[in-house]
Amino acid sequence: GARHMLAQGMAATGGCDEATLDVLHRRLLDHYEAHIADLTHPYPGALDALDALDAQGVRLAMVTNKLEGLARKLLDALGLTRRFVCLIGGDTMGPGNAKPSPKPIYEMLARCGGGTAAFVGDSIFDVRAGQAAGLPTIACSFGFLMQPVEELGADAIIDGYDELIPTLE
Repeated sequence: GARHMLAQGMAATGGCDEATLDVLHRRLLDHYEAHIADLTHPYPGALDALDALDAQGVRLAMVTNKLEGLARKLLDALGLTRRFVCLIGGDTMGPGNAKPSPKPIYEMLARCGGGTAAFVGDSIFDVRAGQAAGLPTIACSFGFLMQPVEELGADAIIDGYDELIPTLE
């Protein structure tokens, strides 16, 4: 999340104590919220993939480690909220229940009414959570990668959203 990213940045530039990190984290979140959708747009092909999945009757949901309120604000600003049956943020289920825990995915499945599912993400946290929940996982080679995508251990890898539906099939 944002705090971890900030802590890494601070460590790389000389470090700081926890109290300073707390102040800077709050400033970062406030700035981010004020500019949540500046220069932000869906990845190429993402809207077409969402449209195609919707046309097939697929219930779409989002599980993110971003704070739920910020995730909802971003989706609202981009006009995407209505596309998702549910949104679960890193804070939705309380401390210790963010990805890579499978708990938010179990909650997502329950809110979507159960059924067959797959989990698509761009981080080791996504792949581990999906696998822990027993779902097929698809890793995106673009996005929040901390290592080569091949090292994530996903069941499949896509290089763009034009590959998503064929990969799901």
